[in-house]
Amino acid sequence: MTAEMRPETRDKLMGVSCATLTTALFKRGLRNVFLQDVHPVTPKGRNMVGPAFTLRYIPAREDLNELSVFKDPKHPQRAAVEQCPAGAVFVIDSRRDPRAASAGDILVRRLQARGVAGIVTDGGFRDSPGIASLDIPAYHNRPSAPTNLIKHQAIEINGPIGCGDVAVFPGDIIVGDDEGVVVIPAGIADEIADEAHEMTAFEDFVAERVGAGQSIIGLYPPTDETNLEAFRAWRAKNGR
Repeated sequence: MTAEMRPETRDKLMGVSCATLTTALFKRGLRNVFLQDVHPVTPKGRNMVGPAFTLRYIPAREDLNELSVFKDPKHPQRAAVEQCPAGAVFVIDSRRDPRAASAGDILVRRLQARGVAGIVTDGGFRDSPGIASLDIPAYHNRPSAPTNLIKHQAIEINGPIGCGDVAVFPGDIIVGDDEGVVVIPAGIADEIADEAHEMTAFEDFVAERVGAGQSIIGLYPPTDETNLEAFRAWRAKNGR
């Protein structure tokens, strides 16, 4: 099963960047949380947030991966698409190999219809122009036309995986923005969301001040108490 998220945690994570989240996680000693070589198929201008539901591929073996395997309704790839809960993020371990597609636009369209929050692979998608046209956020390494069967065999649903060289456990909170994707351990998601929300307010204040010509010295980080006083006044004025 995939863990539930508090609505207020989801709301806060929808308004923070992956960059800010990596800093909050770094403060807790977590350094390897941002998926490597995983990019949005097309920018959506909004965040993707949800608990991880995973699918793991292993290297394909020819005698087990003919096209006929898709006729089996229990085929792990097909079954995972139908089992991924609404609001979850479907995360695929494709062994960082985009030479064959992790999925195509029909499967991604089905995930969208089922209310899934997004899809992530460290491999590639086929039909990527079609996927780009959908509303569902999608992240991959690069486009890949060949069917997954020539390189990947779907083997396990909703177990621990590696994606983009990052460990992902079912229920971990996945956040994607127009830059990439970060993994938050489920047990600290609420506190990370709270901290990142506060950090974002301060960074918006700093960006406004720097845009008006102020030096970053004493402001970022705020070693000058007068800047903290100015921030408190800014928050009160802006309802932040």
